[in-house]
Amino acid sequence: MNFKFAVPLYAKILIGMLAGVLIGIAALTFQQTGFVNNWVRPWGQVFIRLLQLIAVPLVFVSLVKGVIGLSDIGKFSRIGIRTIILYLLTTAFAVTVGMSLGLVVRPGQFVDRQTVVSMQENYKSVVEQKKAEADTMKNSGPLSFLEEVVPDNFVAATSDNRKMLQVIFFAVLFGIAALCIERTKIVPVEQLFDSLYHILLKVIDFVIMFAPYGVTALMAGLVIDFSGNLSMFGALAVYAITVVGGLLFLLGVFYPTLISLFTKMKPNFFIKTMYPVQLFAFTTSSSAATLPLNLETTENKLGVSNEVTSFVLPVGATVNMDGTSCYQAIAVLFIAQVIGIDLTLMQLFTILLMTIISSIGTPSIPGGSYVILTMVLASVGIPPEGLALILGIDRPLDMLRTAVNVTGDATVAAIVDTQNNKQLS
Repeated sequence: MNFKFAVPLYAKILIGMLAGVLIGIAALTFQQTGFVNNWVRPWGQVFIRLLQLIAVPLVFVSLVKGVIGLSDIGKFSRIGIRTIILYLLTTAFAVTVGMSLGLVVRPGQFVDRQTVVSMQENYKSVVEQKKAEADTMKNSGPLSFLEEVVPDNFVAATSDNRKMLQVIFFAVLFGIAALCIERTKIVPVEQLFDSLYHILLKVIDFVIMFAPYGVTALMAGLVIDFSGNLSMFGALAVYAITVVGGLLFLLGVFYPTLISLFTKMKPNFFIKTMYPVQLFAFTTSSSAATLPLNLETTENKLGVSNEVTSFVLPVGATVNMDGTSCYQAIAVLFIAQVIGIDLTLMQLFTILLMTIISSIGTPSIPGGSYVILTMVLASVGIPPEGLALILGIDRPLDMLRTAVNVTGDATVAAIVDTQNNKQLS
């Protein structure tokens, strides 16, 4: 009798991370660092390049698709505008929580100073570039950031991941212009972007299949960069605890507080009712897969009207990623701290803005946040190789942040329904 046992992706990535550590330690022990640098590390760079390759088209296509899809606001203008505003506000709060924890806890500081100095030597050109950018910012006017947001050449913007804000600006402008045209004339465009979106999701599937091997190569290179110093793993544990703390704060404090303040629902009832949805989201790590159960629970058990749930929750599964946003903010700061890059106030603001906007383009599938995180890193010039540090333990964090994402959708639906009922009464 033949038994087939499929190893889940997160387990493969974790195995790849451990394999990379062992390869790196072996290379240091037997003085074979040249072999790793020449024959192993390049495969990690290929993985990073694949993630960067897909970032620009994914964000552009998903944003255009999302904006054009909001044509329903014409029918549900009262519900739609309120929904988008609440989603943006909750996402902004989640990012703020993540950035605050990252700046206060500073999980990257638990890597010993000598290792940070070594990393700075490896990324000396990047660190010097950051210092030069900081000096430039000091001499810039208060509205100089607007010049960085508005592109003068869209093709040039798409060729540089650091200019992602310019791509986002054009995508939103393109989508809004499409909404201002007669609906029948943009149907082919809408169908085109819908098809492109699904094709890009399949490309992401292919890239993520390569992730375990890419992580192995990246971790082997990082162990050599760290000269076998194990302090980075202590820092990684602190990083994971920081992310979990931020996500649990959103689940256990932020959302119940919103429910208490803006609805007639009791927070305990909301938490108890949402538990099966959260557990399902935790298991699947997919907001899209959890959407049917979330729709049923929010409408039939929380008592939110069908008019609200049928609009708010599907939109939320695409554009509202509170848990992902909180995690990304902490992850970017952690990687910067490990490498030894001091971010300026303007760069922190860019991370805040990019994380909020890019959450709209995060695919609601397992591993989809890798692409977006690579993009956010590139937007402030942080080397994406540091992504390897967090991928090995990303799966359980992905499970928890998905539970946060779907809970945020239901919370906004309940608030919108309450406000809608007040306006109608």
